[in-house]
Amino acid sequence: MKKRVFGEHEEQTLRQFDNCLNTGNVVGGVLCADGHYGYSQPVGGVVVYDGQLSPSGVGYDIACGNKAVRTEMKWHDIQNDMPKIMDAIATRISFGMGRKNAETVDHAVFEDPDWDVYKRIGQQEHDRLKKLAADQLGTVGAGNHYVDLLIEEETGDVWIANHFGSRGFGHKTASGFLNLANGRKFSERAPGETMEQAPTLVDLETELGDMYYRAMKLAGKYAYAGRDVVMDQVLEIVGAKSLMEVHNHHNFAWKETHEGKERMVVRKGATPSAPGQLGFIGGSMGDISVIVRGKDNEANKDAFYSTVHGAGRIMSRTQAAGKMNWKTKKRTGGQISEKQMADAVAQFGVELRGGGTDESPFVYRQLQSVLDAHEETIEILHVLRPVGVCMAGANEFDPYKD
Repeated sequence: MKKRVFGEHEEQTLRQFDNCLNTGNVVGGVLCADGHYGYSQPVGGVVVYDGQLSPSGVGYDIACGNKAVRTEMKWHDIQNDMPKIMDAIATRISFGMGRKNAETVDHAVFEDPDWDVYKRIGQQEHDRLKKLAADQLGTVGAGNHYVDLLIEEETGDVWIANHFGSRGFGHKTASGFLNLANGRKFSERAPGETMEQAPTLVDLETELGDMYYRAMKLAGKYAYAGRDVVMDQVLEIVGAKSLMEVHNHHNFAWKETHEGKERMVVRKGATPSAPGQLGFIGGSMGDISVIVRGKDNEANKDAFYSTVHGAGRIMSRTQAAGKMNWKTKKRTGGQISEKQMADAVAQFGVELRGGGTDESPFVYRQLQSVLDAHEETIEILHVLRPVGVCMAGANEFDPYKD
C-alpha cells in the first residue's frame, strides 16, 4: 500500500487517516499538509480504493470547491469603490444556511438524466430534492464559504473567487445514501454519529454503488453550476469580464488511472493536481491565496496527484468563538475576540462583510507553510491577496460535518 503524509499533524488526525487506510479495498492514501480531524475521514485526506467508494469520505458537502477568475481590471480601477462593491455583493448574493435565491435560476443541470436516480428512490424524494436544488442554486451557504475579491500584487490584476458546494441538495443526498448504505430508509432520521465513525463503503458494481456515484456526479454538476451563477453575478457587480478561470471540486470522488489500473480516488478537502492541472487554494481572510499547477514528476504521482485545498484549521469553531446558546444567540468562552479579529482583518487591508471569529485568521495555519510542504508536487503560478471578503454573518448555524 502506498501511503504519503505531508506536514505535521495531531495524533487523532493520523489515527483517523490510518483507520481509513485499514478499512475496505484500499490501494493507498495521502494526508495533505492542511489536514485535520474530520468526520470519518480527515479533511485533507485522500483514500484510493479498488472498486469501492466512500460516501462518508466524500462527506456531507458533496462537491465543495472553488472557482477563481482573473479579470481585465486592475486594483486602481476598484480601490476607491470597495465598500460599495462589497455592500452590493452582500445584498445581492444569499449567504447563510438554508437560504433560497431571490430569483429562481433556470439551468441545464435540472435536465440531467441522473435525476432519475432519485425517482428510483421515490417520486416524493425526487420532487422534494429537485425543488430544494432549484431554490438554492446560486446561494453560498454558511461555515467557511465565501466570495473573495483578490489582487495579484505583482501585476495589479483583480481576481474574484468563491468557495461552496452543493448546498442542501448535496447534504440531503449524502445523508440519504449513508442511510441506505447502513440499512435505513433514504429519508429516515439517522442516529447520532461521531467523528470516529468508520468509513461507510459501497461497492461500485452494486446497484447502490452505481446510484450513489451518479447522484454524487449530479451534485458535482450542480455545485459547478452554482459557482458559475455566483461568479457571473459578482462579475456583473464589479463590471468586469473573466479572462481566465480555474474551477475545482475538493470534496469528491474521481475515477482515475493509477499504476495502469482504474481506481476510485476519494478526496476530502484535497485538490486534484494532475500534471498541468490548475487549482485555486484559498488562505484565511488575513492571508494569501494562490493559483497552483500540478507538476509532472514521481513525487506528484506518489501523492496520487493530490494537494491541499486551503490552509487547514488549527482551532475548532467552538474554541475560537465559544459555545453558542441558540436561544440567546450569544457565545461564551471563545479564545478570539471580535476586536482581535477586526484589528487583524483591518491591518491586512480587507473589506469584510459577515464572518465570525470562528473564521478569523487566527484559526488557520499560514498558507505558505502548507504550500512549502508540497513544493515537490505543485508550482505556484499566482499569489493573490484578499481585499474583499463576504461570508455568512457570525452565529449562522452550519450543518455540515466537514
